[in-house]
Amino acid sequence: MADEPRKDGFSKSGKGFGVRFPRRPSEGVETRLARRLSVIRHRIAVISGKGGVGKTTVAVNVAATLAAWGRRVGILDGDIHGPDVPEMFGLEGLNPESGPDGLIPLVTGGKIKVMSMAFLIGSKDTPVSWRGPLKHSLFQQFLADVQWGELDYLIVDLPSGTGDEPASIAQLLGKPLWILVVTTPQEVALLDSRKAVIFSKTLNTEILGILENMSGLECPKCRETINLFKSGGGEKAAEELGVPFLGRIPIDPQIVSSGDAGVPIVFADPDSRASKAFEQVALTVDRFVTGTHS
Repeated sequence: MADEPRKDGFSKSGKGFGVRFPRRPSEGVETRLARRLSVIRHRIAVISGKGGVGKTTVAVNVAATLAAWGRRVGILDGDIHGPDVPEMFGLEGLNPESGPDGLIPLVTGGKIKVMSMAFLIGSKDTPVSWRGPLKHSLFQQFLADVQWGELDYLIVDLPSGTGDEPASIAQLLGKPLWILVVTTPQEVALLDSRKAVIFSKTLNTEILGILENMSGLECPKCRETINLFKSGGGEKAAEELGVPFLGRIPIDPQIVSSGDAGVPIVFADPDSRASKAFEQVALTVDRFVTGTHS
């Protein structure tokens, strides 16, 4: 049964979690979705075949880098069970306001528009145990009933894996949709990243490539690189699958500490080795999607 608008103009979906999306009653959801997406130039989904590879960290720092270059950037936290994007931007505990044409995303100090389930569930300890149809409805509202405005980039931090949720969001985002696959060097992660690439191909998306995260730790004393999780696997997988290799992000304790403090490392320490690596990834992404790469 379709979700009927209430008299106050809000949706009933998500009742009990404070999820209220103002909408124009005269517009159907498909019309609203098309209207939102029409003013978003590029849509990028960050995906991983498994959890724990730093996908959200990559999404946040790439978004922050693009915003620092003057791009108009929004980031949608697509993981409703473990929404971590707000914490990495220092927005934890805040709530979005309702505007005349939808929910107003929160804005970071770097002028990045952010929307996440974390803003809507109240306590961060509240578990979300929704099933597929309700999740799809929420994803649809995150795109159609949020005032994203004109953006150069909407970056979507997709749930881990290759199941129904990432497929649902990818379908709603339409085409062209660019996919950035995040992996780590160890064999089990590489196996799942290969599945993520094949999954992306089945959705007929544009694949930006594979990024190898947590690739090497620089010894603070001798400055030599210690490959805790091996190295080079992401590049090998990209070569075998015929997709670009986007580079390596080193292990840096400051990535964790700055993220926990709500400041992406590219803002906290822009001259660090990790920040320079994220900058190179963002540069490659920007060139690919704008068609300026050689």
